[in-house]
Amino acid sequence: MATILDYQCPHCGGKLEFQPGTEQLQCPYCDSTVDVAALQQRDEVLKNIPEDKMQWQEEAGGDWSDAEQAQMQVYVCKSCGGEIICEETTAATSCPFCGNPVVLGGRLAGTLKPNYVIPFQLDKKAAKEALKKHLEGKRLLPKVFKSENHIDEIKGVYVPFWLFDASADADLSFKGTKTRMWSDSKFNYTETSFFDIHRAGSLGFANVPVDGSKKMPDELMESIEPFDFSKAVDFQTAYLSGFLADKYDVTAVESKTRANERIKQSAESAMRETVDGYATVTLENSSVRFKNSKAKYALYPVWLLNTTWRGQQYTFAMNGQTGKFVGDLPSDKGLFWKYIALLTPIYGAVAFGVLYLLHNLF
Repeated sequence: MATILDYQCPHCGGKLEFQPGTEQLQCPYCDSTVDVAALQQRDEVLKNIPEDKMQWQEEAGGDWSDAEQAQMQVYVCKSCGGEIICEETTAATSCPFCGNPVVLGGRLAGTLKPNYVIPFQLDKKAAKEALKKHLEGKRLLPKVFKSENHIDEIKGVYVPFWLFDASADADLSFKGTKTRMWSDSKFNYTETSFFDIHRAGSLGFANVPVDGSKKMPDELMESIEPFDFSKAVDFQTAYLSGFLADKYDVTAVESKTRANERIKQSAESAMRETVDGYATVTLENSSVRFKNSKAKYALYPVWLLNTTWRGQQYTFAMNGQTGKFVGDLPSDKGLFWKYIALLTPIYGAVAFGVLYLLHNLF
């Protein structure tokens, strides 16, 4: 689900937009700026409105107030099923995940408000430049991907993440080998010794992220990590102005499986790093137990581009805080076979030269 909130300019009444890398909102019409802190008093009032109790207290997040919900309309994408929240005056928009038009669905209800948000530090211009750089040197890339029309489809989206804090007790067994080699006048010798290696300990994990949106591939979101949580701030609706905000559709309870997998992998990796001095090391048994896990709900800044090539959708993502850019690229089969045709005579000549040399040597 995505959110756009309306903050009006105190000078001309235009819609203020948050400026990445600053603590200000700016009016695109008269260039007036307003500090986020100046809007905090309004947010404090909203926070003091009594909140509903949710049925799963172990999950993070609070409730949107009636005043906040009154500003929002729910839109539904019939193509991918995404739900988008926009300001009530929005007549039409497009889905940030698949680019298709969306239709009005109703009022916002039944969702949690984030605990934290990492504001955008990089703007749309930086995302465009990152995409262009990502496309450089890709000779088999279809020309449509280099079109400015596709670059302009980049959208800033706050993606929901569940952040897990946990402690882990780990016991691991490894099989290690050491090799010794020597020679005499007749033979070369190799001696391999095998060792059982055990490691045990406790580790602490903080802010382990798990993507809370079914529409966002976990692999894509994990590939643009890390995000610097030290730059996160308490959630305020002002940071969302001018951007979209996806609503989680994977609960904290549902996300714990992936969080546990990530913590287990990290624990095993940390223990493995303590094993050195061996020629080879192989993990044989692993026992990792989790305890004291807690979840927080946060929004992380991501620039997204979705485009379709010959019926297949390609999604590109950029970390809106660090600028890390990822995404799979299609290849033009026509260009592929063209390059093969051009290279075949070259490789054929090289192969002929090698055969000719071998023939003369033997």
